[in-house]
Amino acid sequence: MNSKTLLGEFFRYTIPNVCGMIGLSCYIFADTLFVSRGLGADGLTALNLAIPIYSFVHGSGLMLGMGGATKYSILRGQKDDSSANRVFTNTIYLTAVSAIIFLFLGIFFPGSLTGFLGANRDVFDMTSTYIQFILLFAPAFMMNDVFLCFVRNDGAPRLAMTAMLIGSLSNIILDYIFIFPLQLGILGAVLATGFAPLISMGVLAKHRILGRNHFHLMKSEISPKMTASILSLGIPSLIAEVASGIVMIVFNIIILRLRGNIGVAAYGVVANLSLVITSIYTGIAQGIQPVISGSYGCGDNNSAKKIFQYAIITMLFLSSCLYLTFWICANPIAELFNSERNIRLQ
Repeated sequence: MNSKTLLGEFFRYTIPNVCGMIGLSCYIFADTLFVSRGLGADGLTALNLAIPIYSFVHGSGLMLGMGGATKYSILRGQKDDSSANRVFTNTIYLTAVSAIIFLFLGIFFPGSLTGFLGANRDVFDMTSTYIQFILLFAPAFMMNDVFLCFVRNDGAPRLAMTAMLIGSLSNIILDYIFIFPLQLGILGAVLATGFAPLISMGVLAKHRILGRNHFHLMKSEISPKMTASILSLGIPSLIAEVASGIVMIVFNIIILRLRGNIGVAAYGVVANLSLVITSIYTGIAQGIQPVISGSYGCGDNNSAKKIFQYAIITMLFLSSCLYLTFWICANPIAELFNSERNIRLQ
């Protein structure tokens, strides 16, 4: 593939995916903004204590989605459609099993998880509510992650972007409705977040309805070899999400001891902004994945290396812009989340 065509493919997949991942990251970011406005510092504290649970759920979904879709794309590049469909089927099986585990935790252990994460009595109930419903919506979050990855690898990156953005927009609208007019508090925030992936999957259904999908469920048992392949390809995505979740848990515990709830609330703003920024880099990585996987499947390693170079250059440029933006605008950004005009929080 010549350089001009390759650069066009890079932008065709990367730009929609970066936009979509920013939208996906806004699931929690929107909660942070509206909770800060509606529930103040205690609401921010509860939300930040609960967010690591979302990182584990989302990380598991990305692991299976990215791992399965990468293997699917390689097999499609090798013209092995039957094995590609077996990969999709096994990915759905694994996602269902993982989602059941999260559901079990949400039904029986939300209080234990809340205590483990360090919530005190001032924010215990709000934190427990958010954790429980995030876990109850785990099947929706994980299936949405999987379908987004497969649709993107099936030649429809713009549809994947549209689904993520519509899901995010619906989350913002529902956050406002549930938190302010309906006065549902933290429950409203988590319900808005939980409904968003359901709406996103409704948009993705267009791929199947119009008959454009090349992946199908088929009669197939779970293959240990295929499972190992899916997990090995997807484990970097899990590590990235889980690592951020673990860092947040440790920071929350330390900051609770140093500055109490107000400190965790302040850290929550920073942590949520970091999730949005990280999503940009995740978007670049996920955007180049279908092109690199297809090139690898066809034996075109030079194109794969060239795409990787484009990604590195893009990452460095965006990083420079982001550093400059936050250096200049840190104070007004913090004010957005400080509805109580709390000097300590600011």
